Amino acid sequence: MNIEISNSSNMECDESALVDVAYFTLLKMGIHPESELSITLVDEAKITELHIEWMDLPGPTDVLSFPMDEMLPNSAANGPGIVGDIVLCPSFALTQAKDHSLADELALLTVHGVLHLLGYDHAELSEERVMFELQDTCLAEWKAQR
Repeated sequence: MNIEISNSSNMECDESALVDVAYFTLLKMGIHPESELSITLVDEAKITELHIEWMDLPGPTDVLSFPMDEMLPNSAANGPGIVGDIVLCPSFALTQAKDHSLADELALLTVHGVLHLLGYDHAELSEERVMFELQDTCLAEWKAQR
């Protein structure tokens, strides 16, 4: 898996852990191991700009996902592709990390972003249940193998 990460957020983050959890999740979801993913960490000003431009929603958010090749779970047999881009905002994520660390929150958001790239959503309650159960499973299994 080719996972590129860049940090322009001005916050120190365990970038290797984010790459690792993304890699783990993509393989677990049956994505071809030669596929590509980009993770970018940004400040609140940049995530606000992207949130307005792409979601038409005001203010900052924690994670945005931008799919590229519309890859689906268990599509490894179709060959590699460009999964897409995940944009994380560590400073905003920190405000949500009440009962756990920023590292744990960013790992959760990375898995969340990967699942969005693969077509999962949580707009409806039934979709939310499926996506969040899968998110929790991926995180627990990733933590257990570390």
